[in-house]
Amino acid sequence: MNPYLNEDLQALAEHARRFADACIAPGFLERDKTRVLDRSLMRQMGEMGFIGPELPEAYGGQGMGCLAAGVIHEAVARADLSMSYVNLLASLNGQILAQHALPEVGRPWLQRLTRGEALFAIALTEPRGGSDAGSLRLRMERAGDSYVLNGEKTSISAADQADAAVVFARTGSVEDGARGISAVLVPMDLPGVTRNRFDCHGQRAIGRGSIFFENVRVSADHLLGKEGQGFVQVMQGFDFSRALIGLQVLAVAQAALDETWEYVAERQAFGKPLSAFQGVSHPLADLETQVTAARLLCLQTLWLKDRGLPHTSEAAMCKWWAPRLAYDVVHQCLLSFGHGGYDRGVMEQRLRDVLGFQIGDGTAQIMKTIIARHRAGRAAVPA
Repeated sequence: MNPYLNEDLQALAEHARRFADACIAPGFLERDKTRVLDRSLMRQMGEMGFIGPELPEAYGGQGMGCLAAGVIHEAVARADLSMSYVNLLASLNGQILAQHALPEVGRPWLQRLTRGEALFAIALTEPRGGSDAGSLRLRMERAGDSYVLNGEKTSISAADQADAAVVFARTGSVEDGARGISAVLVPMDLPGVTRNRFDCHGQRAIGRGSIFFENVRVSADHLLGKEGQGFVQVMQGFDFSRALIGLQVLAVAQAALDETWEYVAERQAFGKPLSAFQGVSHPLADLETQVTAARLLCLQTLWLKDRGLPHTSEAAMCKWWAPRLAYDVVHQCLLSFGHGGYDRGVMEQRLRDVLGFQIGDGTAQIMKTIIARHRAGRAAVPA
């Protein structure tokens, strides 16, 4: 019994799991090789209501809450972590658009998003500003009824595949810090936008890369919220996405554990199953315990968000702990399979996929600083 998931959410989770097993998992390794996200599969996910279910119905969602998004996210990630980026990016960007875009601008994009017809990127990181997001230098200047963007974003998920991006740019001076940052919705087919893709170890179907803006003119009505408030908007959104990331990587870890338990119970050595040897079974039991606990923390964070309760510290815990734990789990599982795990295949791809989350979307050091400030006070833990 799970205290955070009622019967309806458990049924939703099982529904999503059956779909993911049947439709997403079979193409897992092939998408890693081709590095192409399956758009037809995206549309199927949209038809099933699996993209942005927490968004209001008026925007194409189902108003089901963040826990609903979480259990769907788990099911998709268990089958293919790269494919679950569709859910992650939709929830993070969808929340920003639903809350801060003008309805006539945001609604058509959100409807495409939830139908699986559009993929969004969130363009925050820059070459000189990763964890220090308040130091952004990409410029956005008002020119009549438009804004003109110049600069570069880097290490952006889905950079070369996204149809639109929520871009964070400096409208004030550098001295203004975070208070001088604004957010704008930018269609990726505008003149002056160019993109590339990195050769990353994992998450290859979704990919990462850079987006370059050279005198890109965006209609002023695409501004999200008010000028100078973009940094606040994205930080609020990250509390949600950090819990989703936790569930995302833990789903991969749990899949690896499930397969490893089955393997060590069947594989014989010295006349016994491998699981009879404590050197094999105890490390797995230890990791099973930690994955169960970390998952409950992620679900608790979404439960708090659904009730409008503070959850920034809990979200930070999810973000630093779950990716490190997931990597340790998959690493141990790979070793348990011996040479079979080391061969290219499902287990080694999982190891590559989860590794990136110890870097992107906030490092462990930043997350621990957030937690420390929550406990000791910001004055006691200065920047």
